[in-house]
Amino acid sequence: MPATKISLQKAKENKLFYFVANVVVYRESDKRCLILKRSNQEKVHPGIYCVPGGKLEWGQMDITKPTRLNGDVLDYENAVEELLVREVKEEGGVDIERDLKYINSVAFVRPDEIPVVLVKFAAKYKSGEAKPEDGAFSDYAWVNAEEVKKYECIKGIPEEIEKTIKLFSGNN
Repeated sequence: MPATKISLQKAKENKLFYFVANVVVYRESDKRCLILKRSNQEKVHPGIYCVPGGKLEWGQMDITKPTRLNGDVLDYENAVEELLVREVKEEGGVDIERDLKYINSVAFVRPDEIPVVLVKFAAKYKSGEAKPEDGAFSDYAWVNAEEVKKYECIKGIPEEIEKTIKLFSGNN
């Protein structure tokens, strides 16, 4: 019988994580990528440059509207793509293509002791004018692999920018 609600009641405590996805947005016209400066009020990496992304939330999995029933399992196809399309628009004001390219992943523990699994992707810029989300971000920049080094970024961002540019410009 398929689930009728989302619950942690039967979940094993040592198996729980936040699931977070980030995306490096690549603008083909000038071979630059979007970075956003996090607000000084953020719990994790305040005032540091990052790329757009967010947490997968239960609300994205409407129990009455799975994309398919897989036996007794409720499937929500393209959940990560939808998460990143929405977050890039909210956080950076731009639209991206849905064809995501995998970059890498990292698991970490936040200062508030919450474990996180972060999966990182690259996507092509589609349209729109960059505008940082009020209250969450204070600045933005479109950077290439050299320019990103001039900004105080979360560790790994410069390498992910370089990898994304190589990936999309064919310079592997």
